[in-house]
Amino acid sequence: MSNPELQQRATALLALHQPGTPVVLPTVWDAWSARLAVGAGFAALTVGSHPVADSVGRADNEGMTFDELLTRVAQITEALDEVGAVPVSVDIESGYGEAPDRLIEGLLGVGAVGLNIEDTVHGEGGRLRSSGEHAELVGALRAAADAAGVHVVVNARTDLFLRKDGADSDRVDRAVARLKEAAEAGADVLYPVGRHDPDTQRRLTSELPLPVNAIGVPDQDDPASFGPLGVARISFGPFLQAALASRANELLERWR
Repeated sequence: MSNPELQQRATALLALHQPGTPVVLPTVWDAWSARLAVGAGFAALTVGSHPVADSVGRADNEGMTFDELLTRVAQITEALDEVGAVPVSVDIESGYGEAPDRLIEGLLGVGAVGLNIEDTVHGEGGRLRSSGEHAELVGALRAAADAAGVHVVVNARTDLFLRKDGADSDRVDRAVARLKEAAEAGADVLYPVGRHDPDTQRRLTSELPLPVNAIGVPDQDDPASFGPLGVARISFGPFLQAALASRANELLERWR
């Protein structure tokens, strides 16, 4: 796939991020789930680390290698080329210990045009990167993408809420400060991952300077509830796969 084609997909992906009119990027993990989502009419997809790892019997939190992830993403993008390609973003966890140019080169090589990068370093005991360190990585990814000639859509994620890091009283302030640094370094989208009450979500979207990604639970949440909170992007994390597993268990139980 040529760089102009990839750049066109990256531009299309970024344009879908409209605060108040969120794009839904179903979180997929293999060619089957990706074709299912595209067949249902979705305009872009994200490949989730947790469901991908589950699908190959590995643990989340970088229990598979970056090359193994790329193999899975290549299967997804090749399958989509046959049924109508859409932009694909990939959760690369904390970067698998790879250099930024290697991460960008690998993703573009399998046809992906977006990425999630988080601030928990799984290869170093699960420590949390400092805000400056995370911003530096975001900047290096942006520079590598620019050098490759494709504006890869960088979704900078913080795990402060998932980790319940520090005091509750100022966690939102710290998350906003951390993600603002990532924005200044070259991120396109900001992801304060977690399940937030409406007031917290509204505060995050109003104080952050870029489109905000929220997580949705597909069998529980009201799709219409996110727009009024200023959300620009919705993904499902592991929850679409979990919902399908729950339904599959119901079906299998009938035959046990």
